[in-house]
This record gives sequence, structure tokens and C-alpha cells, in this order.
Amino acid sequence: MNPTQLHEEIKDTNLSYLMLAQNMINQDMAAALFRLGINAEMADLIASLTPAQLIKMAASNMLVCRLRFDENLLLNMITDHTKDRLMALPHAAILMAGQPAEQLVF
Repeated sequence: MNPTQLHEEIKDTNLSYLMLAQNMINQDMAAALFRLGINAEMADLIASLTPAQLIKMAASNMLVCRLRFDENLLLNMITDHTKDRLMALPHAAILMAGQPAEQLVF
């Protein structure tokens, strides 16, 4: 993949993420905070972005979202296909809920 293609993929991903995040925040703030891993201040900022601002933010050459599975334990709980999978998913959600909301800087 050449650099131009990569930048286009990042822009598309950013725009999709920001639009989804804005929609989630507008529908159910509490659930959005949990699922996105952001704090209320960041949610308010995302919710208030105009379409032009969303597009401008999406044009960054860096992803505006990040994986929240920084710990091998969480990643293994979600991807493991053992007989205990039914218990692993709720347990992973509980562990993720205990993580602090991400402070993002724009």
C-alpha cells in the first residue's frame, strides 16, 4: 500500500469512527462513554462537531481512535475460543469498565 492509499484509508476510518461516535453519544450518552472509553467532556466535544469539523478532523494522518486492549489478559479473553468463552466476554467487559476514560487531545 502506498502512502497516499494509506492516508485515504486512515481518513475513511477516522470519518466512520467519528460519525459512529457522534451517533452513539446522541442516542445514549452513558452507553457511549462506556463503549468508546472516553469521558463526558470528550463526548460533549464530539457531539458538538459540525459535519465540516468532522471531515477536517478525519483528514488527519493519524487514527483518532485507538484499541483499548492494551493488556494481553483482555485481548486473550476476547479472542480465546475455549469452553469458558461465555464467562470470558462479560469478565473482559467488567475489566474494561474499570479502566479510566481516555483523555484525548485534539
